[in-house]
Amino acid sequence: MSHDEREKYLIRYAGDFAPFVVARALGAWVETTDGRRILDFTSGQISSTLGHNHPRIVAAVQESLNSVIHLNSWMLNEDVLELARRLAELLPPPLMRSILLNVGSETNELAFRLAKSYTGKFEMVGLTRAFHGLLAGTGSLTYTVGHRGYGPMMPGSFAIPAPYEYRCPIRHCLNRCDTLCLDVGFETVDQASVGQLAAMVVEPVLSTGGIIPLPDGYLTRAKEKCEERGMLLIVDEAQTGFGRTGDMFAFEHEGVVPDILTVSKTLGGGIPLGATITSAEIEEQAHENGFFHLTTHVSDPMPARAGLAVLDVIAEEDLVGRARRMSDYLFAQLHGLAERHEEIGDVRGRGLLVGVELVTDRDTKEPASALGAAVTAECLRLGLSMNIVKGDGTTTNCLRMAPPLSITTDEIDIAISILDEAITTCKQDQQPGSAVPGAVV
Repeated sequence: MSHDEREKYLIRYAGDFAPFVVARALGAWVETTDGRRILDFTSGQISSTLGHNHPRIVAAVQESLNSVIHLNSWMLNEDVLELARRLAELLPPPLMRSILLNVGSETNELAFRLAKSYTGKFEMVGLTRAFHGLLAGTGSLTYTVGHRGYGPMMPGSFAIPAPYEYRCPIRHCLNRCDTLCLDVGFETVDQASVGQLAAMVVEPVLSTGGIIPLPDGYLTRAKEKCEERGMLLIVDEAQTGFGRTGDMFAFEHEGVVPDILTVSKTLGGGIPLGATITSAEIEEQAHENGFFHLTTHVSDPMPARAGLAVLDVIAEEDLVGRARRMSDYLFAQLHGLAERHEEIGDVRGRGLLVGVELVTDRDTKEPASALGAAVTAECLRLGLSMNIVKGDGTTTNCLRMAPPLSITTDEIDIAISILDEAITTCKQDQQPGSAVPGAVV
């Protein structure tokens, strides 16, 4: 299909499409119809945790095709029941009851509805720079791309400052957050609230917002503030769950157990699969209150079979430990790259969810948005696919790396070499008198 045909037949949902068509994918690589090989440092949509087309996932889907693919929503099969049991075994008490859905937007939307049903309240609190989806409820607490232009949002939606250590939102900390932003944020919420606070939702690493890990102690303080107000704490682990951060779940880093947990992306390994998980107490009270939520593909057998395969491979191949080891190697290489390029202002993240923030000057920290867009385009031209994340929705200076947990040191070396070449080329092109390469984000 030509470029003109794509514009003729497809709705553009996130800017322009990539300037190629993919023929096949395997491991950390995708191959285009014209024979190019591209190293995928985004794991698809940060979902192909085991690498593209992992044979165990392929086999699981084939097995499901030979047994049962889809059922009426009130019918259950053994794979759905087994996956719910396995999730409960992986998680600390009291998290034990699940509903299986497809994508992160759904799992978060259901979590919001569950919290409102359980508490009988409607106000929701999120972080600036957060991304939880673009449905009615989730879009109201997504404060990055997709927030503007679609109002009005859900009543009772509040934002508090994200703990962005590199650029303190309340101009207080210098490279080390002491969580004062959380205190100030809740003071503001308390004054604006009508006394109907239901829940707070957080990502352990704000990914679309600029790869901002919650600083140590933040989640503990957030849980305390929720309990003081009779609120629930929802943790959105769409991108951080099942090993990516070096823990099976990122909330384990601090030992704080959320009231409701949402997972997606990384659970399906490339197959649309997500889950919302909570305690028996919350589920039973919500059920008694008449909780209702239904989607066409709730509890579908085929994705559940794929999810079981993902959990098996993560355990058998110790991918959680591998993520920690490969993270150490990737960070070491990126810090080495920062020594050669003054334009790299910050390298941050957790596990294999890593951000590289580009600046025009390390002292002023002025975002190098034109350079970031150009570097992304040049990397793709050279054979490396990465994301530019939009931060607060206005910048294009933070590169996101989220390779498969199966990534090798050789593949990391290839990525670093391409990034090094791209930064060198693009900053030379942006010298006075040089044209800026076109940006593809």
